[in-house]
Amino acid sequence: MNSLWARITVASLLGLASLPASAQTETGQTKIQPQRLECEFRASPQGIDATQPRLNWVLDSTAASTDVRGVKATAYQVLVSSAPELLKEDQGDLWDSGKVRSSHPLRAIYAGRPLRSWQAYCWKVRVWDQEGRPSLWSPAASWTMGLLSDHDWKNAKWIGMKAVEPTPAAGEKPSDGHPLAARQLRREFDVRGQIRSATVAFCGLGLSELYINGVKVGDEVLSPPLTEYNKRAIYVVHEVTSLLRDGRNAVGAWLGNGRYWAPRHKVPTSTRTFGPPKLRLILRIENQDGGLRYIVSDESWKVTDQGPIRANNEYDGEQYDARLELTGWAEPGYDDGAWKPVEVLPPPGEKLSARNIAPIRVIEHRRPIAKKNPKEGVYVFDMGQNLVGWCRLRVHGPAGTTVQLRHAETLQPDGMLYVANLRSARCTDHYTLKGGGIEVYEPRFTYHGFRYVEITGYPGEPAADALEACVVHDDLEPAGDFQCSNELLNRIHANCRWGIRGNYRSIPTDCPQRDERQGWLGDRAAGCHGEMQLFNVAAFYEKWLTDMADTQRPEGSVSDVCPSYWPLYNDNVTWAGTIALIPAWLREQYGDNRFIVRHYAAMRAWVEHMLGYLAHDRMPRDSYGDWCVPPEDPHLIHSKDPARKTNGELIGTAYFEHILRLMSQYAVLAGKPGDAARYTALAERMKAAFNKRFFDDAAARYDNGTQTSSLLPLSFGLAPQRRRDAVFAALVAKIEGQSKSHVGVGLIGVQHLMHVLSDHGRPDLALRIATQPDYPSWGYMANKDATTIWELWNGDTADPAMNSGNHVMLIGDLLPWLYEYLAGIRADPATPGYDRIVLKPVFVRGLDFVRAWRETMAGRITSQWSRKDGAVVWNVSVPIGGVATVYLSAKEPSKVLESDKPAAEAPGVRLLRQAKDAVVYEIGSGTYSFHIAE
Repeated sequence: MNSLWARITVASLLGLASLPASAQTETGQTKIQPQRLECEFRASPQGIDATQPRLNWVLDSTAASTDVRGVKATAYQVLVSSAPELLKEDQGDLWDSGKVRSSHPLRAIYAGRPLRSWQAYCWKVRVWDQEGRPSLWSPAASWTMGLLSDHDWKNAKWIGMKAVEPTPAAGEKPSDGHPLAARQLRREFDVRGQIRSATVAFCGLGLSELYINGVKVGDEVLSPPLTEYNKRAIYVVHEVTSLLRDGRNAVGAWLGNGRYWAPRHKVPTSTRTFGPPKLRLILRIENQDGGLRYIVSDESWKVTDQGPIRANNEYDGEQYDARLELTGWAEPGYDDGAWKPVEVLPPPGEKLSARNIAPIRVIEHRRPIAKKNPKEGVYVFDMGQNLVGWCRLRVHGPAGTTVQLRHAETLQPDGMLYVANLRSARCTDHYTLKGGGIEVYEPRFTYHGFRYVEITGYPGEPAADALEACVVHDDLEPAGDFQCSNELLNRIHANCRWGIRGNYRSIPTDCPQRDERQGWLGDRAAGCHGEMQLFNVAAFYEKWLTDMADTQRPEGSVSDVCPSYWPLYNDNVTWAGTIALIPAWLREQYGDNRFIVRHYAAMRAWVEHMLGYLAHDRMPRDSYGDWCVPPEDPHLIHSKDPARKTNGELIGTAYFEHILRLMSQYAVLAGKPGDAARYTALAERMKAAFNKRFFDDAAARYDNGTQTSSLLPLSFGLAPQRRRDAVFAALVAKIEGQSKSHVGVGLIGVQHLMHVLSDHGRPDLALRIATQPDYPSWGYMANKDATTIWELWNGDTADPAMNSGNHVMLIGDLLPWLYEYLAGIRADPATPGYDRIVLKPVFVRGLDFVRAWRETMAGRITSQWSRKDGAVVWNVSVPIGGVATVYLSAKEPSKVLESDKPAAEAPGVRLLRQAKDAVVYEIGSGTYSFHIAE
């Protein structure tokens, strides 16, 4: 949500009367703890080209006294200035919001003077508490605008070098690969006078790195983000003042292939390609005297493809010949006489947008835990973790020696790599030495999913430090952590985290290792809700919604894969319908309605298109069923047993009815009351038709009685109220009887399994399923030495055509269950964005303790409970300004103490009511310790 974030310390908010003496200065002012104000584009769907960014701030509770409770923020004032000097004088020459009383006092939408391209803006904020006492001003933060119109690019052109597909020799079959060397482009220019500021904006497709005077600009990798290239490409902006020098300067760019120059034509399916790599760039230099100069990409640049990166793609790896390195090529004075003039190339698509998500970076490095020599000349390194990225190689040897690094997730019994599940992907990097000393290499324009690395061709035996893994993914802010007394469940949680982070590649991908790595919509329909517990994914997922809209055909159809590198327009509900499902989770967690308004037209177009398929008020469009339900044979990918298969029309109808109800809510937010009424009426008709067609009242089951056929009507509220308990009882009997309290569902059912069981009073059964150590279960994967989540429940035995070892589609609703049920930290659906918090922990038998924290729009919430002496002790903290509704499982208020007092008498605690099997309280900000007698 086009947001800029900031932090101010809580001590600045608290009134003096609420603070201990140590927190006051001698002059009586509230004391501010030293802390730099962070301002990031964490949740920015339009990035730095947003003309009305949402400013966010979090009240940092680290400085607060633990004795202070119930502090609220009731108003704010934001100042935005054109210069730091003005801001220091409390002058908001661009925007002074004044004191704004608000029920959302931790955010504001910029409403000042129009923002301009390239301009830097600084801002600060203060807030008022419930007693009307203002805080001190926060420290200053700043942001710089990108380019708001194509005119701002001046005369910058798309430049590069044309490429021709290789023609096979007589009798040879056409290659399905796309071998293409990386391009290097350069230009020199003069700088005269003292520079005030220099900013560069550029887009290098498919992948790019920029250098000024030999120094890399920024630290991101695999940049820019993936998009529907014929509709949109993304540029990045960097402040580069310190990299320029008086006199002669040089700018250089690497261009790799990425997904723009596709790695395949037809394998494993038809793949779109968009053309050879290309660059558009503008460098804006402002002198101290106000003079401006622009360096742009045009015909004055030169290009070569004769550098060291001889081939690169994301399936097969990178081929690097260090003997061909062009030393000093991005520095002034380099002799580029052998280089060619660039060619002006056609634009990639309709729009060039600013990067609106966190960049991809090397997040951490891991050293191998073991090295083995299973065969002469073959060395296999074990990184101890299935991860995504590449390796940094250290090697010393004769010039011309080629070292190969091949990557895989698992090993064969003989210790060699298991690569059958990689399909056609070679996953191999080649490095040819230049000789003369220690050489260090890591690739630029590829990535791999792997735990094991095979080295061949190494001169001699590689030492333990010859290889280091670089973990690479979108640099998303962590949003939560979870631990409990069950170590297997902790391992499963860690496996989920590693799998999720490894499949962040500017889009949520399905796998990082084989010849696929696509943005399958169905995999994240509900999975994104779990990811929100681990990472701040607001901007990431709204960017993906933009990709979905960009794939949309004129009639409204959306590809099952977005961006549509595999153009699969199957018009099925459970995959393409993700375009309407994800916004509900984003709104709940992040509380911004504007992105729903922005995407409403695309969602509506898809729904209206799909309404054309309705027959007898049912939706027959389902292509994949309950994908990857545990099969009857461990070697199968998909079950052939009709009793295990859920009716596709049942799935399609249940999901589409749910989507219509969401669309009715969206229509209200978008100011479309006619649409809202129409979609509600359609949903009611579909609900009636669903039960008429599929519900067996006597047996209390739907259709053939699969677990998923019961989970969906219970989760979506389709089951008749009078028979819900009976339907649930039949579901439990199925799970306990047929599945022996193991997982018995596929991708669709697993999105609803844990919360349906807990919502209907069986969290114990959910825990039993979650902690099963044998097949089929998440625990089975962990006990088979998996460090991520598999694509299949039987991923160790099924056909290698589809047994990725790093997939997230089967996580389902496990993560929300850990955080929202076991730890009990939830957003109140009636007040999205944690304006009001719901704390409703489930003290399930079988666990001795649970510890979790969540970083929310309101700030950090912590929840820790443990059993002690026949009671549960629950410690919880609510951030400054927060208000929480607390549900505690006790039969009466007398069973609940807070800090050794009856809870209703404790400061900051208010008894609301006695609910069924729970006492309900309201608490404000602060730290609380509840004691609940069992």
